[in-house]
Amino acid sequence: MRVFVLRLSRFAARVIVCGVFVAGGQTNGQPRSYETTFYPSGKFKIEAYVYKPEGTGPFPVVIYNHGSPGGHEREERPFVYVGEMLTHRGYVVIVPERRGYGKADGPTFGEAIGEDRGPRFVARVQEETDDVLAVVEFLKALPYADTKRVAVMGWSIGGIVSVLAASRSSAFRVVVDQAGGALTWDQSHAMQQALKEAAAKIRIPLQGMVAKNDRTTESVKTVVHEAEEHGATAKLIVYPAFAPRDAGGVPPGHMIFGKEGWKIWEGDLQEFLSKYLR
Repeated sequence: MRVFVLRLSRFAARVIVCGVFVAGGQTNGQPRSYETTFYPSGKFKIEAYVYKPEGTGPFPVVIYNHGSPGGHEREERPFVYVGEMLTHRGYVVIVPERRGYGKADGPTFGEAIGEDRGPRFVARVQEETDDVLAVVEFLKALPYADTKRVAVMGWSIGGIVSVLAASRSSAFRVVVDQAGGALTWDQSHAMQQALKEAAAKIRIPLQGMVAKNDRTTESVKTVVHEAEEHGATAKLIVYPAFAPRDAGGVPPGHMIFGKEGWKIWEGDLQEFLSKYLR
């Protein structure tokens, strides 16, 4: 059903070898709410941030996938506002940097594809999807994580990666696409085709979320439509035009999923996750 809403063991040993949790620490003088680790994905070590609720669990898990901050790929981006928002509701949150981001191994997105928006672009996003699928194995080393209740979600290219991951693995219970389509939907027939094919394979509940004034609006609508047409429970939420203080050179609506806009969509996200992960 599509709904339009308009409203404001061995692996554990490898983990220890690849990177021990950096517990505690501070951010801007405040206790840090996450731990940093590295996990293996093929030949690479991938940096990830782990948020854990209080208690022993096991807790449902949300894997959150960031977008591609062009020119700033090596900046660490733990997405604290997302991690804390979900941890406070009882979810373990994993934010993988993916290859080429933060301190993870591998070439950056720009180094890997240059100006290509065709096959190399799609291949790179599929490789980053490999890194997300590797998180599922990493979860098996966390005794407080319930590996039978895992959501995959992401913003921008992270939304693309989440859709691809949901089409390639049965490990996920739900998928959330926030403005997935990057800012290249109208420039890349190859990416359009790859996303349509992926959405058609999804059999789990999917929620698409996007602002009216984003360049990715048609992308998210298409993903929801394809998933629904092929039997998935799919919901589309289109928010009114969003006006951030500084869009940073991207369509203003794209920034609704940043720190300025999260309170607009938090309730919709929590309702969806609670319905299918609890």
